[in-house]
Amino acid sequence: MPVRGIRGAITVDTNTPDEIVAATRELLLAIVAANWLRLAELASPLFTTAPTLSSTYPARAAREVGWADVPLLGATEMGVPDGRARCIRVLVHVNTRRSAARIKHIYLRGARALRPDL
Repeated sequence: MPVRGIRGAITVDTNTPDEIVAATRELLLAIVAANWLRLAELASPLFTTAPTLSSTYPARAAREVGWADVPLLGATEMGVPDGRARCIRVLVHVNTRRSAARIKHIYLRGARALRPDL
């Protein structure tokens, strides 16, 4: 079965664990809903955060929504001077027969500016 990547991002207002987890949960649930994903299709999400977000791991939200057996990885984005502040990004690898054209990438809140074409 082919592996496809689904991209998503969301911004937060503050560097607090509650806000990071809540925003990440919102993003993950939106990705799952928009792409009709089943837990069995999830291969390996990769989370990144802006260098200013360090109070908790976004992957905590994945565990809280039931992604217990899915391998998760987090990293810090490069500190580009004009980069999107307080941004959480995810690349969700999924095992799916869907074509790349049918994949829906999700950008919420201030992260919409990253992909105005969507």
